[in-house]
Amino acid sequence: MTRKPRPKALRVVHLPARTPYAWKLRSRDFRILNGTEIAGGDMVPAAVDATWLLDHRPFTWLDVLHLHHVDFEDLATLERLLDACLREGVNVVFTAHDTRPMVGSAEDFTARLRMLHSADVGWVCLTTGSATKLTGILGARPDAVVVPHGYVAAPETLAGLEREPSASPRYLMYGASRASRDQLSTMANWSLGVIDPDSTLHVLLRAFSPADFIEGGRAPLLLETAGRDPRIRLAMRPYPTDEEVVRAGLASDALILPYLWGSHSGQLELAFDLNLLPVCSLTGHVHEQYERHRGLVEEPEWFDWSQGHPNLFGEKFLSALEEAADRLGSGVRRLDHEFLEYRAYEHQEILEQYGRVYGGDR
Repeated sequence: MTRKPRPKALRVVHLPARTPYAWKLRSRDFRILNGTEIAGGDMVPAAVDATWLLDHRPFTWLDVLHLHHVDFEDLATLERLLDACLREGVNVVFTAHDTRPMVGSAEDFTARLRMLHSADVGWVCLTTGSATKLTGILGARPDAVVVPHGYVAAPETLAGLEREPSASPRYLMYGASRASRDQLSTMANWSLGVIDPDSTLHVLLRAFSPADFIEGGRAPLLLETAGRDPRIRLAMRPYPTDEEVVRAGLASDALILPYLWGSHSGQLELAFDLNLLPVCSLTGHVHEQYERHRGLVEEPEWFDWSQGHPNLFGEKFLSALEEAADRLGSGVRRLDHEFLEYRAYEHQEILEQYGRVYGGDR
């Protein structure tokens, strides 16, 4: 394959691009084309899909296709897009955010991983543990570099901000209503287990879809549970922005992370950014994320849902919540500006690593 000459700043399209992770990858060495106009006057959709890209060949306007969550694309269409990119000299990079599907079946997800593994695609894993897990799924280690998740809240956006003190602990839980998170029983256990009348739980949700209300969907019960306790403040946004999440985090003291499964956690990284106490299930490779920052951040209050019968999950969560309440009573949780200085340094390293991967240096 002949690589076309590269401009000074590599032109990158993220697929899909709505993940906040993609939008923090900005550098003088590469620029994001999503939401911008290309030659010919067409606007690259912010939420571009594979079909749109195939309809806008040849790829003289594109240098790097950065794939993220491949669950959402039709397999045959995705394969045609990969073939077109590789024929036309577009470097394809895949960040393996997950080792299990967020949507669709495990078989479909594995088929996508195997297709990417067989193609000339550069892989990025967020933890060493996920690279090892994917090796077991694929039967061979992917050509992957490990680049950590890094910050969610850019340190410069936190300058001059601080958490207001509170006499009672304030808890935050946010995100989409996914099968990988147990928001419902977590909310019920918090409501019945936290007896402090001045404690609050802010639940910030991504917009529900019709699938959340079909038979077996938990949205109706979640709404009913929240409505029974005035200390629970339920809010919904189309897709919570980093700014909205930061505001919610600065008005809280602890972040509840009730994962049933998952490979890593951007929410855990946000807790580190904002010096929130994470009350976190011990799953996937989130402990590796903590170990990477050991000595710089406070250790989460873990509850281990990886072992034992699911009927014991509530008991484990409430025990962790009691320990967290004791830890939160020790004083005001100010932002750690020394850690935020480290975050800025870490981010530059992440950008440099992606620059090398984008340039084809694997």
